[in-house]
Amino acid sequence: MSSSATPHVAVIGLGSMGYGMATSLKRAGFIVIGCDVSADAVARFVADGGRGAKTPAEAAKDADIVVSVVVNAAQTEAILFGKDGAAETLAKDAVFISSATMDPDIARRLAKQLEATARHYLDAPISGGAQRAAQGELTILASGSAAAFAKARPALDAMAAKLYELGDAAGQGAAFKMINQLLAGVHIAAASEAIAFAAKQGLDIRKVYEVITASAGNSWMFENRMPHVLDGDYAPRSAVEIFVKDLGIIQDMARNARFPVPVSAAALQMFLMTSAAGMGRDDDASVARMYAQVTGTKLPGAK
Repeated sequence: MSSSATPHVAVIGLGSMGYGMATSLKRAGFIVIGCDVSADAVARFVADGGRGAKTPAEAAKDADIVVSVVVNAAQTEAILFGKDGAAETLAKDAVFISSATMDPDIARRLAKQLEATARHYLDAPISGGAQRAAQGELTILASGSAAAFAKARPALDAMAAKLYELGDAAGQGAAFKMINQLLAGVHIAAASEAIAFAAKQGLDIRKVYEVITASAGNSWMFENRMPHVLDGDYAPRSAVEIFVKDLGIIQDMARNARFPVPVSAAALQMFLMTSAAGMGRDDDASVARMYAQVTGTKLPGAK
């Protein structure tokens, strides 16, 4: 536990989201220790006035709060309980905030495992993108014990514009996030299908964008992602592989619950096809490019 009055926060995972969250915490007055598998990301954070650590164990050593901002459950588990993991050094009564999107059953298992060691676990998936992360304006979907919330609240307030308290145990936050991801994936796939189909009809897709965003067929994802298609810019804000993972988790959850999810299953196939075509690390609006390639349709930026 930090000896000074200023809380120490370790942020493990300095990607586009984690970096913004770390800078938001630093701006709010916390002492922030950054850790990432990329030495360059840590060096950049140190150059920006933060502190650096080489391992999760080192980062967690003096931390009151650890914020884990990695891709999936496997990485979260490795950060906690793997070699040089945070659980080795995390002070008793400190809180681990898990921001990865994962199956609720895994969130419950990790929480139980950490809480057995007298530390707190907050299941806290995030939504909002890199820009909102940097502005401290994320939406956080959190669940956990009252003690975990109390310990984490100062950091949550620094990172979030909207904090939803969704239950007193881990798993609820994860489940809410998966419902969001089901809709987000379906909406991106549908928007991509529509814009590519419009191009195939010979329509001016900039005018299509203008009309649809003022009409009932609009969605947040159509409005947010289709400018990437209009500009032919597929630099990844959120990559195709994210939805291969998340829609895959939804299929697993649904199969276990004996609940049919045919629309999200179809969307998953479109992301899988886009990934198989070599665009897995590109922006998720690349589903439109996949449609264009399959159908011989010309989109902006195509060679």
